Amino acid sequence: MMWLHDIAYFFGGMFFINSVPHLVRGVMGMPFQSPFATPPGEGLSSARVNVLWGFFNLLLAYVLLCRVGAFDVRAADNAAAFGAGMLLLGLFCAHHFGKFHGGRLKG
Repeated sequence: MMWLHDIAYFFGGMFFINSVPHLVRGVMGMPFQSPFATPPGEGLSSARVNVLWGFFNLLLAYVLLCRVGAFDVRAADNAAAFGAGMLLLGLFCAHHFGKFHGGRLKG
């Protein structure tokens, strides 16, 4: 059932990439959208909430990458699953949050 490990690594990549903006904005002391804001995913949450949410996402990524199977960054299927999770959620977030931060240019 090695494909189940690849699914875990895919979601590990998603949680990893999601931790980045929350941690960066949080440690900079800046608010950012989170699931805990009103409305969820659109309103702003405090810097502390974002640090906690980012750290929680990083912890989930660790569990999925380091505690499920034997993740090997040199194994093509492991790296591809992790990278695909990062890329897909990264593109979704760029599209979704671009409307709030000027990332959607017309043209």
